[in-house]
Amino acid sequence: MFVLQRAGSGDIRVKSKKALLVVDVQNDFCPGGALGVPAGHKIAPVINKYIRIFLKKKSVIFATRDWHPVRTKHFKDFGGLWPVHCIQNTLGAAFHPELKLPKEAILLYKGMNPDKDSYSAFHAEDESGVGLLVWLKRLGIKEIYIAGLATDYCVKYSAIDAIKYGLKVKILIDAVQGVNLKPDDSKDAIEKITKMGAKKIKLTDLTTKGRK
Repeated sequence: MFVLQRAGSGDIRVKSKKALLVVDVQNDFCPGGALGVPAGHKIAPVINKYIRIFLKKKSVIFATRDWHPVRTKHFKDFGGLWPVHCIQNTLGAAFHPELKLPKEAILLYKGMNPDKDSYSAFHAEDESGVGLLVWLKRLGIKEIYIAGLATDYCVKYSAIDAIKYGLKVKILIDAVQGVNLKPDDSKDAIEKITKMGAKKIKLTDLTTKGRK
């Protein structure tokens, strides 16, 4: 058993070699936000159910968020694709209030480099600068379950990188939602990552079959 020290929240006793990755469930990516994903907030209660399952099994939970500087090539104003969103220390960058992350969750930040888009969670780091891949290796994680926003960007690229690094990947199909700049973007994203080896599952697969 690996005991993970977390300042101010006690120890996390890690028994599982599986982890939950919650990607960018932030105010700016939900309806009413600067870059709102249609119905993006509706996945939060489903993710909360997954969180409870993973906590019960003493699995690690990671949560990423975009954490952009004011000036970045990610934004249209500076040559990028997107409107201004998820500026550091703003309400838009905060996690959506319906998402109930536990105190044990490991928080990771991405998009700080003004010269890179940094869609993948594998570009994210904790407050001390330790990246997701280092965390996974340190904890011996072999399998990752991915939920969050948006299916066709940060979820997709996180899954691609996870597969590239040799992890088994499960996409929580009832806990992701896409931007869909083109109507089939999310569908195409899921098809791509499943062809690469990711598996699609939903909440009932965990609750009715007793597996995680």
